Amino acid sequence: MTPTTGTAGPATPRPMRADARRNYERLLAEAGLAFAEHGADASLDDIAKRAGVGNATLYRHFPNRETLLEAVYRDEISQLRDLAYTSAPEQGDGAQEAVDALTGWLRASMSRSSAHNGLKGLFVLVLRDQGAELGSWCRDTITSAAEFLLSRAQGTGAIRPDLDALTLLRLVNAITIASEQSGGFDQADQMMSLVIDGLRTR
Repeated sequence: MTPTTGTAGPATPRPMRADARRNYERLLAEAGLAFAEHGADASLDDIAKRAGVGNATLYRHFPNRETLLEAVYRDEISQLRDLAYTSAPEQGDGAQEAVDALTGWLRASMSRSSAHNGLKGLFVLVLRDQGAELGSWCRDTITSAAEFLLSRAQGTGAIRPDLDALTLLRLVNAITIASEQSGGFDQADQMMSLVIDGLRTR
């Protein structure tokens, strides 16, 4: 994920030099791991060391902790968005391919959510500090990605036409929350199969 494509905010930054882009991406990756493991108070010094750069480089890209948190948040959402479009079936593919693409993306979303459980509290902090714009961007980005795959599946006649993307995402979120409180991802996968089966046209 490059900072000039998936992780950018509303304004498009100037293109980075290749070395600066590599540093940015390493910092972003290490920050995501560190925040997921240690929470919002993860050491920025350690993040810089793990990325193989100095503190000055970190602060040049991310002037403060809040800026880095927002970048990690946007990157997570952007990766899910990109996965939806890259995994989509080709026009003309059959119903099963379209359903498989939708189901695979939903399962990937749940898996990433469980794997990065430590980031959830950070995202709440980011949304609180950055206000409505970031929350709207997140909601619109994920909903559009889900709508893209859902419409492909509905277009083949495989999924009931009265289902909308927001309702589907709410179902997935409920499954994720329930599985985290009980049986883990295996149970979530089973529940997802039941939901998708129930959403098929008969």
